[in-house]
Amino acid sequence: MNKRTIELKGHIIDSLTLTRTMGIIMDNGGEFDILEINIGRKKSDVSRAKIEVSADSPELLNSILDELSVLGASIDEIKEVKLVASTKDKVAPEGFYSSSNHTTHIFYKGNWMLVEQIEMDCLVVVDEEVPRAYVKPISDIKAGDKVVVGLDGVRVTPPHRSRDEQQVFEFMNSEVSSEKPLMNLINGIAKEMKEIKAKGGKIGIVGGPAIVHTGSGKYLAALIREGYIDVIMAGNALATHDIESNLFGTSLGIEVETGKIVAHGHTHHMRAINRINQSGSIRQAVEDGTLTGGIMYECIKNDVPYVLAGSIRDDGPLPDVMTDVIEAQKVMRQHAQEVDMVLMIATMLHSIATGNLLPSRVKSICVDINPSTVTKLSDRGSAQVVGIVTDIGTFLPLLYNALHEDD
Repeated sequence: MNKRTIELKGHIIDSLTLTRTMGIIMDNGGEFDILEINIGRKKSDVSRAKIEVSADSPELLNSILDELSVLGASIDEIKEVKLVASTKDKVAPEGFYSSSNHTTHIFYKGNWMLVEQIEMDCLVVVDEEVPRAYVKPISDIKAGDKVVVGLDGVRVTPPHRSRDEQQVFEFMNSEVSSEKPLMNLINGIAKEMKEIKAKGGKIGIVGGPAIVHTGSGKYLAALIREGYIDVIMAGNALATHDIESNLFGTSLGIEVETGKIVAHGHTHHMRAINRINQSGSIRQAVEDGTLTGGIMYECIKNDVPYVLAGSIRDDGPLPDVMTDVIEAQKVMRQHAQEVDMVLMIATMLHSIATGNLLPSRVKSICVDINPSTVTKLSDRGSAQVVGIVTDIGTFLPLLYNALHEDD
């Protein structure tokens, strides 16, 4: 049998890390033997466990260890991290370490070094001249890059569940249900937002056009104007329908305030795009008086950056839309490393895309009427996301009011 000893450390009992570890080993055809376990007796105490993992083949063992590393399991025997140079652009050495979105260190020249810009599904590269370790997507790998290979010398520290039941980002975990106490959640989110802004932190919004369709665009615009939002990440649709609503009072041809169908209203979003094209950009449309209100208007007026990532289904698109999605991803990646909280509202594709870029330390909320949106985020590794299943037209007004309760 091929064997390696792993170590688990933290709140491994109440966060179910120990149970999940044993499940992964057995589900993959391996075996385990608990060599040592020390369970904390107080809320502030951490627990530790040493487990011998065995499998029939080195390949199976490595596969099990790779899965366990995402839970924070580290190889007990501390060895120097293995670095192998890439021989070709966009090609990694065989057996490369694929990163999680959790805080990660590598054991390099006798010291634990923090891996910067952590993000899931990337490679860890070491610049030996500085020295520093950081992640790179495989598309950015250059020939000669020193890439971490294998699991030796890699330590992952996932966020652990808090013992404080009042922490909205902890006691809700990543479970998805429409039956959770909505106002308690919203009040908790508002409190967190205020605390983040009081400390000088940043909050991002990932938004879909349903924000505008439901009449909630004015609340998001107000949050931007009042300094709660520091970056918007969305697509052509959010910006287009926001601009349509402010030029024509409609969204998808429906009057936002009354819900009435407007004759020829289905053409309004194209007419909105045409007017912005006439001005040259959203910024120029604000400056020349074409656009006088709304989400995008407030972004321009308050110097809030936005990333509009294009897709194959876009109408137009608006001149501000980045039609090279890889370039858009790079800009989103930069913002993802700078924020302390992200609210993902009514957009499955952009929520999943952003979730893949976020470090697990970023407090994340996904709000959607469709439970599968949140489920897919969790399934793809964004386990830190709090899921709220509700109508966007309900959520944003309640959040705005909760932020102003003491005013």
